[in-house]
Amino acid sequence: MVLKSDVHPIVGSDDVVRVRQVARQWAAELKFSLVDQTKLVTATSELARNTLEHGKGGRMRVELVENGARRGIRLTFEDEGPGIANIELALRDGYTTGSGLGLGLSGSKRLMNEFDIKSETGRGTTVTVTRWK
Repeated sequence: MVLKSDVHPIVGSDDVVRVRQVARQWAAELKFSLVDQTKLVTATSELARNTLEHGKGGRMRVELVENGARRGIRLTFEDEGPGIANIELALRDGYTTGSGLGLGLSGSKRLMNEFDIKSETGRGTTVTVTRWK
């Protein structure tokens, strides 16, 4: 169940910084441990940068979610960019289409409790991640 939701555009580098701050603020309000806050913010940074650089901009939806006694933060990054032709390859450590280390998607997947990616060539990509407290 979604208890609270907000959407933030990602169209420039300042927005990447801003959505990181939003993720940290929500995690602190939910009283995540410092380690869990860091994992959430790191994944947010990687996925927001991918949305900007590879997806040509988009948005991040942040949601406070509840599942029984558990509460968590769900982040959804959406763009209408070129999409990812081979998701399996894109999730491999070291695979990059840019100048990075190729750890953004795979690293984000490891940092979060839940990870889902959908992409269609020429139509964009949606990555949804959740971190439970």
